[in-house]
Amino acid sequence: MRRPRHLSPDERALWDRVAERATPLHPQRDEPLRETVMPAKPKKRPIAPDPLPDFRVGQNASIARQHDVMRPLVDRLAAAQVNMDSKSFGKMKRGKIKPEARIDLHGMTMAEAHPELISFILGSQSLGRRLVLVITGKGKDRDDGGPIPTRHGVLRHQVPQWLALPPLRQAILQITPAHLKHGGHGAYYVYLRRIR
Repeated sequence: MRRPRHLSPDERALWDRVAERATPLHPQRDEPLRETVMPAKPKKRPIAPDPLPDFRVGQNASIARQHDVMRPLVDRLAAAQVNMDSKSFGKMKRGKIKPEARIDLHGMTMAEAHPELISFILGSQSLGRRLVLVITGKGKDRDDGGPIPTRHGVLRHQVPQWLALPPLRQAILQITPAHLKHGGHGAYYVYLRRIR
């Protein structure tokens, strides 16, 4: 069953003005039937929640604490097995052996640097070079504070991984950070295998 619609006060005032001008159909009735007006239920206002305080993702995180589960790259390279003559390795680490060629990847994107590195390493090996220098730069801190941290020095971390994967893995005998006079931690010595 349909519930009767109750008139608002404005609608009721308008209806009363119309009813005053109308002639009744049944004159014996003195007064027209009046509809009982039910007061409208007050609408419940939603309770406004307390505004959230301003916050930034990771604001309570300890900045000194690193979540990188891998050891630092320098430590991993230092702990790597020496695959070449130990006397030559010692000279190389001290910067006593001059690199025969070098490539500067500094400022390149990963998409630009990877094919350049492959071409340089394989080309150097085919020319019979033994020690080459790969310059990556130390990198800039580009972390924008987002929920996923960005690594400091992307190429510096990516180049050793590229060198450990095919097609470069078979060409390389040893990788180590360069001596300060050749770029320090912003460059790598790459000792190549001889082609047999």
